[in-house]
Amino acid sequence: MLILGIETATERVGVSIGGHEGVIASFQVTRGRRHAETLVPAVEFTCREADVTLPEIGAVAVDLGPGLFTGMRVGIATAKAMASALEIPVITSTSLELLALPFVTEERVIVSIVDARKGEVFFAMYRGEGREVREVLPPSCGPIDAVVAAVQDRGQSVLVVGDGARRYHDALMADHRVEVAGESFDHPSADTLVGLAHRRSLVEAWVTAESVEAMYLRQPDAEINWTTRADKS
Repeated sequence: MLILGIETATERVGVSIGGHEGVIASFQVTRGRRHAETLVPAVEFTCREADVTLPEIGAVAVDLGPGLFTGMRVGIATAKAMASALEIPVITSTSLELLALPFVTEERVIVSIVDARKGEVFFAMYRGEGREVREVLPPSCGPIDAVVAAVQDRGQSVLVVGDGARRYHDALMADHRVEVAGESFDHPSADTLVGLAHRRSLVEAWVTAESVEAMYLRQPDAEINWTTRADKS
């Protein structure tokens, strides 16, 4: 079964197509917040590169976040629309899980950190188990000090990954037990998403398009601004 992976939770837009033979075509670009104008052409390009048509796709995989609100909404809305139109299931993951997955062979705890802007980050902790990662600390939102405190509480060496780790590199590296992963791992990968989705498809771990919901962890910015204005009135 061919799977189309859509990744738009951070500044990177990624699209991949693959199945049991692995990823056969992919596209990725980091162009700020131009997700809406980039995603559909990216899907069309990736289909051409893979030499497949949309009716040949058997499932759509999508990152539910947390991440940039607009990017998440674009990706999730597109995935749901395509799955509904093609009458195929959706396979989901989170941005934090996808960041940790390339490091499943690590013996250390993996800390995924996504820049949430406004002085906050989204973060979670994982351990590798075979080809998957197991959640050690559930997804949360808070200042980088909360991540530093969580790392110190564990008293162990950790590997941190994600654009939030890059932004707050100095604060994290103040603890000698912390290592920051390379820049190529700053964003969740659509290729990783497709690989995970293929494994989940083998056990039919999918959902219907109607049941797919974003993982926000905090109110969307527009709602925060509206609440702030209402409080001042």
